[in-house]
Amino acid sequence: MTRLRTAVVHHVDGMRFTTETGTGRAPLFGDEPEEGELSPVEMIVATLAACSAMDVVTIALKKRQDFVHYDVHATAEQRDEYPQVLTRVDLLHEVEGPGVDVGAIRRCIELSATKYCPVNAMVSAGATEVHHRYHVIRTGSSPLDETGEVIVTGPYRRPDVLD
Repeated sequence: MTRLRTAVVHHVDGMRFTTETGTGRAPLFGDEPEEGELSPVEMIVATLAACSAMDVVTIALKKRQDFVHYDVHATAEQRDEYPQVLTRVDLLHEVEGPGVDVGAIRRCIELSATKYCPVNAMVSAGATEVHHRYHVIRTGSSPLDETGEVIVTGPYRRPDVLD
């Protein structure tokens, strides 16, 4: 089955564009962040982080991971030459809680990066290298603070066929 996604972008003036998506969302794109306008490239970075976060939370809950705080920090490098593609994205999944298991969180991130996140699959198939990292802070009776890399996807490699 194929899912159809649609959007219509309307030029307002200058570098300002309104958008109507098939699901009724209406982001405003442009060069003026103080006016609430979104950068298309920043949105790709944010969308990648959000897509992965949604996967990780879903899988972590199935694995009964007891977390109380979860953030994904995304940092991206964009080249100056045209086309100004992203060359590297770092995703750091920060998970904190009394019952957080490092191995389980690593597996959640790996599954998102290699199987479930369509945004990561699209970005990694192009010129972008994506580094998937974790920072686990376990509180409670056996505290732990550990950071590491799980996997690198891309560039020009589909995550579903990683070696």
